[in-house]
Amino acid sequence: MKLAFYTIMPSACDSLIEDIEDMVSSTDPTPNERQSARKSIVPRSRKKNESLINEELQADSLIPGTQKIWMKTWGCSHNNSDGEYMAGQLAASGYKMTDDPTDADLWVLNSCTVKNPAEDHFRNSIKKALEQQKKVVVAGCVPQAQPRMDYLKGLSIIGVQQIDRVVEVVDEAVKGHSVRLLGQKKDGGRRLGGARLDLPKIRKNPLIEIISINTGCLNACTYCKTKHARGDLASYPIEELVERARQSFQEGVCEIWLTSEDTGAYGRDIGTDLPTLLWRLVEEIPEGAMLRLGMTNPPYILEHLEEMAKILNHPRVYAFLHVPVQSASDSVLMDMKREYCIDDFKKVVDFLKERVPGVTIATDLICGFPGETEEDFQETINMVKLYRFPSLFINQFYPRPGTPAAKMEQVPAHVKKQRTKELSQLFHSYNPYDHKVGERQHVLVTEESFDAQYYVSHNKFYEQVLVPKRAEFKGKMIEVDIYEAGKHFLKGRPVEESKPFTPSIAAPLRKGEVSGLMQHGKSNWHQSKCPQKEAYVSRVISSWL
Repeated sequence: MKLAFYTIMPSACDSLIEDIEDMVSSTDPTPNERQSARKSIVPRSRKKNESLINEELQADSLIPGTQKIWMKTWGCSHNNSDGEYMAGQLAASGYKMTDDPTDADLWVLNSCTVKNPAEDHFRNSIKKALEQQKKVVVAGCVPQAQPRMDYLKGLSIIGVQQIDRVVEVVDEAVKGHSVRLLGQKKDGGRRLGGARLDLPKIRKNPLIEIISINTGCLNACTYCKTKHARGDLASYPIEELVERARQSFQEGVCEIWLTSEDTGAYGRDIGTDLPTLLWRLVEEIPEGAMLRLGMTNPPYILEHLEEMAKILNHPRVYAFLHVPVQSASDSVLMDMKREYCIDDFKKVVDFLKERVPGVTIATDLICGFPGETEEDFQETINMVKLYRFPSLFINQFYPRPGTPAAKMEQVPAHVKKQRTKELSQLFHSYNPYDHKVGERQHVLVTEESFDAQYYVSHNKFYEQVLVPKRAEFKGKMIEVDIYEAGKHFLKGRPVEESKPFTPSIAAPLRKGEVSGLMQHGKSNWHQSKCPQKEAYVSRVISSWL
């Protein structure tokens, strides 16, 4: 048996940097440079030492890249996409992702700051991890917006624009170091959309690709904490987004979700707009595959209504749009600084309903915003009665620390609770899908139901249709007859004489398989280059051969 010492070949960096936080800059190495650095490790053998033959030596149990990682993500699809990217990079670097938190050596907790309950779950998970003596790395909007919170002391943090450096942070956390990377991605002083889109990722659903088209927004809503974390609008270039979509389809994806804090504002910082991006993406969508648009605020969609109607009518785009109104009272909207009036929202809804027959409009409502009177609330009730939204997200107002709304005079808790209950009862008083029974529809099957009894598919209007759980349906476009309608779903019976259609142009990746490593036989991620490679502090490892 020989003892081998692994040393790094001489480079421009001959001394160790004591604090990795000192390394934070736009010139820092990307994950592929760490892979290259690993490859530069050269074994240097030593002659046998007889006195060592019978000596029991153990390999260092803290060698980063050998541990099991459990990841938990809260919040929006943008945050879920970030979580998929972090999992992919960790797996590509040698870490083993596990679904069992008790089996993991380290927990990555990817947080959401929209509402108090989500942050409470996040904080409780940190406490639970530490009680179980797990290493912890936190990510997402909570630590980005409030890194000095008491319960985050001593924990490593990955900023929302630093997810491409998750491996470095986890490596250091494994060794017991605390690292915080919270900087912004910039190019010539201009803020970028975030980490590269071609990073490895592990899709939660191998059939669905979530693409963040921009980060941040142009608003300054008085209740919003996410703005503190995601900042102002920063859009990805169209070509990068199109290439990401193209790569996804080559990996067997059959449905793409576009996400951001406000998709309608896309491109305003780089001289383009959302319709221009969508028309380019539509060209890449294979027959039978579908594109779903993310949330857009009313002000930024108003000027694009004509083009948006044409796009939503496209056969490979879901006729679905999430337009959060938050309140039907102009007075409340003004206090929220939403930058539109209720007539603007109604114009969007009325126009799309007329030009896109059957379109699904989803919206959000906040109950009990500071200063909301009973008359204000009744205006919201009347609007819901008018439009009978099939998808409605009802939120009781929670004051978020550091926001202007938290300093306003609050509506009493029992009043907020009662209004939330009343609005919820109204929503559950009507059935939006009863008229669909008896229809024949084409649906795209992408998921399994929570009770594992059905497959979940969606029709052209992104309405959920439950179908029999047959293996041959997964990832296929099938034809069904609607025979039952519930509050949130339809049930479809497959048309026997109709054959399932496969929209994917390649076999989907296996669940848990890393995306983005191989394309046309080459790995884009591993092949990318960075001139600052010599500045990277590489590991020195000793082990038995």
